[in-house]
Amino acid sequence: MSSVNKVILIGNLGADPDVRTTAQGQMVATLSIATSERYKDRNGAQQERTEWHRVVFWGKLAELAQRFLEKGRKVYVEGKLQTRSWDDPQTGQKRYSTEIVGREVVFLGGRGEGAADDYGPGEDPAPF
Repeated sequence: MSSVNKVILIGNLGADPDVRTTAQGQMVATLSIATSERYKDRNGAQQERTEWHRVVFWGKLAELAQRFLEKGRKVYVEGKLQTRSWDDPQTGQKRYSTEIVGREVVFLGGRGEGAADDYGPGEDPAPF
């Protein structure tokens, strides 16, 4: 049996995308997306819990994130979980980070509230 590594998020950006270019010339955008759930605790009081997710887009999707995403914007992201490791230069300890590598993005709300623009790898955006 094969396995599945798929993540789907709908949430709001906590900050503008952090966009940079690698030494090899590839664009990469890092986003922080908040998802919230509401529930009632044992006493019946309404509670809310927010989770923060680190999402990374590469290439064309990074360019689109830079152009169209900003803090507070609602976004749909599809991708996969990936863990990377590195050695901390100060302590020498191995560090780990798990992030979502985005494969698809749909811009929700924002420009022309309610508009949804779906962009996947290699797709060009239509003008807003």
